[in-house]
Amino acid sequence: MNLTIQQAGIQTVAAEAIIINLFQGVTSPGGATGVVDKALGGAISDLIESGDLRGKAGETAVLYPRGAIPARRVIVVGLGKQDEFGPEAVREAAAVAIKQAKKLGATSIASIIHGGGIGGLEIGEATQAVVEGSLLALYNYDAPRSKKKAADEEQAIESLTLVEFDETKIAVVEAGARAGQIIADSVYLARDLVNRPGNVLTPTALAEAARAMCTEVGLTCRVLEEADMAAQQMNALLAVSKGSAEPAKFIVMEHLPRSDAQPIVLIGKGVTYDTGGYWIKPNPSQDGMHTDMAGAAAVIGAMRAVKLLDLPLNVIGLVPSAENMISDKAYKSNDVYIAKNGVSIEIISTDAEGRLLLADALCYAADLNPAVVIDVATLTGGKIVALGQRLSALFSNDDALAEALFAAGRRVNEPMWRMPLDPGFDRQLKSEIADVKNSGGREGHAIVGARFLSNFVGEWAWAHLDIAGDETYSGGKTQTPRSYMTKGATGTPLRALVECLRRWG
Repeated sequence: MNLTIQQAGIQTVAAEAIIINLFQGVTSPGGATGVVDKALGGAISDLIESGDLRGKAGETAVLYPRGAIPARRVIVVGLGKQDEFGPEAVREAAAVAIKQAKKLGATSIASIIHGGGIGGLEIGEATQAVVEGSLLALYNYDAPRSKKKAADEEQAIESLTLVEFDETKIAVVEAGARAGQIIADSVYLARDLVNRPGNVLTPTALAEAARAMCTEVGLTCRVLEEADMAAQQMNALLAVSKGSAEPAKFIVMEHLPRSDAQPIVLIGKGVTYDTGGYWIKPNPSQDGMHTDMAGAAAVIGAMRAVKLLDLPLNVIGLVPSAENMISDKAYKSNDVYIAKNGVSIEIISTDAEGRLLLADALCYAADLNPAVVIDVATLTGGKIVALGQRLSALFSNDDALAEALFAAGRRVNEPMWRMPLDPGFDRQLKSEIADVKNSGGREGHAIVGARFLSNFVGEWAWAHLDIAGDETYSGGKTQTPRSYMTKGATGTPLRALVECLRRWG
């Protein structure tokens, strides 16, 4: 879709649909909505007076100008209550309005920037939110089908024009739009990767996708093969891949614009399919296990955004990737493997495999002399039990880092909740034959998983995000509806990571 900026009054724009807005409780529309209302002879005021348009969040009304203005349709979208208004309300309104436009068959859309006037938002922030909400709402996974679903056959929206009347704001609007498009396109990439089935997205295919992205945007990328990992004694990671015919991959992506700063390291768990190994997942628990690499997808997408936004930070993305399968070579309960840092691990559960990948990735990060390390993983079912599918579990050994991530998640509506890193849970990981067990039972499952990872963390600020359940969206009762979220992969917590990095320091 072509995204452009135009300096004009929205009432002068020739488009198949223009989008304006209304706050709840407003009885006499002002701003751009007031101008359009006047041009339409008070048609919007009539809707308000009759009670057919109240400005409630998610509400829309469609008017047909019949030549009064160049646009063929006018879509008025409700912004909700003004005292509850913010960037998330903008994303929601933009998503609702553009989906209505698509449903009506409009292919060229023009929109005012919601919240940039009476809404009181900074114009660049408001623009970014409009673009994010609009583009994310239009995402559709191009699944291979002989017969396309009706939704796939709808007329695609070809252009979106953001209209700003004040010429002095155009440069800021352009910058906000560019940021919004970079972030939305990066979320598209992450969603595509997570939505791909496991027979398509193998560790090799994931590495190829990361390398292609890096080539496209100008990031440095290298992929460690199993022989390279063996040379670095990454035995915990390699244990997981022993049962699969697909070789493990370890992806390294680098954005290093500065020579005088320690890097921020992002790590994403990349289990492209998880059977549970010999602790095989029962039916229907294997359904959806191709999404167990959602942490990897979020990190790959975040690295794309970091580069295109040209952030003045050294950022390195690490993706340990493997399949967890069953064969005569697969790892077993009571096997012992020694991680890259020399810590020996007794395997209790072969279904606690993601933490083994992360263990060696954290050890690899230590060699990079990091300032901060953030890992992202669909790690434990216990996280879903504790926090459901709307809050990611945030563990950290550093209060400032935890607060930065928490605040970023709140701003972009990828919320997190800080969980305790209580060393008392280490008792559940004690082994008679190794330094540590890889599983400590069901009690405090998410906390115990984080405590396991802490054995591989150095003297640097570290955060662990357990995103289990957050990686996909079904629109069910356990998930908060979001108009810009389509069914399938969410890309969580890519936007929160990027928001945190953009505000770093």
